[in-house]
Formats: sequence, structure tokens, C-alpha cells
Amino acid sequence: MNTKYGATGGFMQFMVGLRIQARVLGALIMREVLARYGRENLGFLWLIVEPMILTGGVMAMWSLMKHESHGLVIVAFALSGYMPLTLWRHVTSHSVSCLRQNLPLMYHRQIRLHDALIARALMEIGGITAALVITYVIVRLLGFIEPYRDLGLIFAGWMFTAWFAFAVGLIFAAASERFEFADKLVQPFQYLMLPVSGMFFMVAWLPGEARELALYVPLVHCFELFRAGIFGDTLKTYYDIGYLFKACLFTTAAGLYFVNEARHHVKFE
Repeated sequence: MNTKYGATGGFMQFMVGLRIQARVLGALIMREVLARYGRENLGFLWLIVEPMILTGGVMAMWSLMKHESHGLVIVAFALSGYMPLTLWRHVTSHSVSCLRQNLPLMYHRQIRLHDALIARALMEIGGITAALVITYVIVRLLGFIEPYRDLGLIFAGWMFTAWFAFAVGLIFAAASERFEFADKLVQPFQYLMLPVSGMFFMVAWLPGEARELALYVPLVHCFELFRAGIFGDTLKTYYDIGYLFKACLFTTAAGLYFVNEARHHVKFE
């Protein structure tokens, strides 16, 4: 009887803590949105409109150069590449300096440093996900792309991209508090990742040795998984969800450790 009561009490405490955490993250997200976009003009809608404009521009330029590539409609290939890339870049780059910018909030007992990082990542993920959905609906209604083949694979690829970007962002956030030059390395790192990320190619297009090397890069699995949901059996895709899960889990653990160590070095801007 006591065991049952204790288990029930523990569950209730967990639910109360979960509700508090949800309110904390919600408040932090609203603070981030207002601080970055304000209340004037489009306000927070820029969080959605900006990725849509950039993706639309890329799709337009690629389609002007070529209608198809390797049997794939270039608009669909551009959408399946540039949207996950935008998610990766935004979540990773906006983690830098997040800790010091939110340090004044730490006097609230319920708020911890990693809450600020999670809130900023959720804001970026939410905005770019909305941009993906709206852009897809528009180009689908205009007849530029075929219907997606597997929503589950699309969702899995998108979420793994977000998770891996958040995990890498944790490392950059911690490094930027320890070393002044670290925030200058984010943009070069992202540009250097472009050729090997999987945005511009499918693994099936690569020769044997290059294919094996490409599959060591977790982002390649994210793109392959996402495109498997978009194109289905019309092309051959290579991805390993087990490998991707372990890569994300390991990177997240490393990032959380570094953030915990960096809290002693965080300074006010």
C-alpha cells in the first residue's frame, strides 16, 4: 500500500515538474521571439518567412539551370536539401552566445542554462518546420513536385537533423564561453560541412569508396532519410537509423557535459 502511494506521489511530482518545465520553456521562447523580432511589422512571422524566401530563391535558381537531375525534379531535390540545411544552420549557429545572453535569468530557481539553449532551439525548429510545411503546400499546389511518399521517414529525417544540430550547437555554445575565437569558427565549420553534408548529392550517386566515407557523416544519414520520405522507391537511399541515433546521443552527452563545465566561465555581455 505504501509502495503504491509512494509511486503515485512520485508520478505526481514528476508531472508537476514537467508542467513547470513547459511553462519555463514557453516563457523563454516568447522572450527570444520578442527580443529578436519585436512587435513591429511582421514580428515573429519573420521566423517563418525568412526561410521560405531563401528556399524559394534557391528552388527558382536551380530550376532555371536545370529541370531534372538524375531523374529527380530539381525543385523537389532543392526543397529536400535546402530546408534541412536551413534547420541545421539556424539551430547550430544561434546557440552561440546563448548562455551569456540569458545569464541574468539564472536568478530564477526554475531556470537553468540548458533551458535557454533548448528554448532557442525549439523556436528555430518550430519556425523552420512551419516554413517547410507552407513551402511544400505551395509548390505542391502549383504542381512543381509530386506528393510525398512516406511522412514517417520525412518526420524522422527532420527530427534527427534538429537533434544533431542541437547537439552540435551545445558544443559550440560551451566553446564560445571558454574561448573567444570559438564563435568565429561556426560559419567556417558550416561552410566546410556543405560539400559533405549530403545536400548536393545522394549517396547512391557516389563511387564505392566515397560512399563508405560519406556514411560516416551523420548529416548524410539525415538527408538520405528525409529524401527517402520525399521520393520513396523512385531512388535508392542509404541510411542507418541506429548509427544516427548513437551519433546524436553521443554528441548530446558530450555537449551537455561541456555546457555544464562552461557554466563557471559564463560572463555577462
